[in-house]
Amino acid sequence: MEKRRTDRGKPNRSMSKNRTYFVSDLHMFARRSTAEQHVGEIQKRARRAENFVLGGDIFDFRWSTLQCTNRTLDAATDWLDSLVRSAPDCKFHFLMGNHDHHDLMIKRLESLSGVHHNLSWDPYLLRLCESVFLHGDAADVDATHQRLVQSRENPRHHHPRGQTASTAYEVVLRTGIHRSVPVVAYPKRRTAKRLLRYLNEVGHGKESGVRHVYFGHTHRPLDAYRHDGIEFHNGGAPIRGVPFRIVSAKSAR
Repeated sequence: MEKRRTDRGKPNRSMSKNRTYFVSDLHMFARRSTAEQHVGEIQKRARRAENFVLGGDIFDFRWSTLQCTNRTLDAATDWLDSLVRSAPDCKFHFLMGNHDHHDLMIKRLESLSGVHHNLSWDPYLLRLCESVFLHGDAADVDATHQRLVQSRENPRHHHPRGQTASTAYEVVLRTGIHRSVPVVAYPKRRTAKRLLRYLNEVGHGKESGVRHVYFGHTHRPLDAYRHDGIEFHNGGAPIRGVPFRIVSAKSAR
């Protein structure tokens, strides 16, 4: 199913000398998330930014402790509305991830972007000059755009998990096993190759002038990892025991 698109296509050359920030994988409302500890700093950065990119899995419908889709939707809407209002001079760009790409969330985004002039959204990616921003789930497999669309529509990403599953995951968090999974599952070179293959398919590869790729999903921090002349950046995730940072992005030159 094709969703609303914003800021796709040709690079926006009008955004020169930006101060742009990027975060992803906050997993708001999930028990494992420590995102609330960073909300103040996110708001602070946004107030001095021209662009702030929210790079997917900002909310977590699958592991939400609210145990109800409608409650999670209401909480997500209130959180995003508050953030956008806190920095009226900043342009917020909301990208969707596999844990918050929900048809009902899309309706909320359509409503919020109609109210706030400084909020836009896209299901897949944002291009700002020499930088491209995306969630990063294209790194799971050698994904074509069609496969990515099909994966996002899988209902398992959105149905709340029961108490038994949540308790089991809590045990995993306590053991610390989750910290080593990203290193094994997402080797740097393979991840960069897969993302670049996807970007080439959708017209935002090296030949289009991309020099920087900002992504999330893997929960594995990367700071200017270089592959095929392109730098890849990932700020990690505010999950217990996992490094996290708000990334200062290079959106223009």
